[in-house]
Amino acid sequence: MNPAPADLSAVGLALDVARTAPPDEVPIGAVVLDADGRVIGAGHNERVSAADPTAHAEIVALRAAGRAVGSWQLVGCTLAVTLEPCTMCAGAIVLARVSRLVFGAWDPKAGAAGSLWDVVRDRRLNHRPEVVGGVRVEECAALLDAFFAAKRPRDLL
Repeated sequence: MNPAPADLSAVGLALDVARTAPPDEVPIGAVVLDADGRVIGAGHNERVSAADPTAHAEIVALRAAGRAVGSWQLVGCTLAVTLEPCTMCAGAIVLARVSRLVFGAWDPKAGAAGSLWDVVRDRRLNHRPEVVGGVRVEECAALLDAFFAAKRPRDLL
């Protein structure tokens, strides 16, 4: 896969946001870009710090973008995220009418943009964004791998 330079840049911005997550949050970052490529919303996971099970990076970024444009409809916008969205986030992407979804690492355990499910391209729904997955996948996966490796108990040997 040869991702477009704009997609590489967008996921790079999402990686930058992910790196700002507090140490107890899974480092996932998301940015929403308008049709001109300007960031209008950004967020990292806030589930722990906000005590909110819905505070995934994508939801935080979508809420910020909605406030920025004064609408729940994000037609013409691209959401870039470091990890394939879950079913909740995929549903929010569809409902927000996001035009494009670009993501880094695949999530075979909970992904809903092609791995486990494909909510964002389900023909039964009234909106289907363009999807580009696997952008800067190694960098995105490495950030998550390092976080979870640090959480695992150390061998005593």
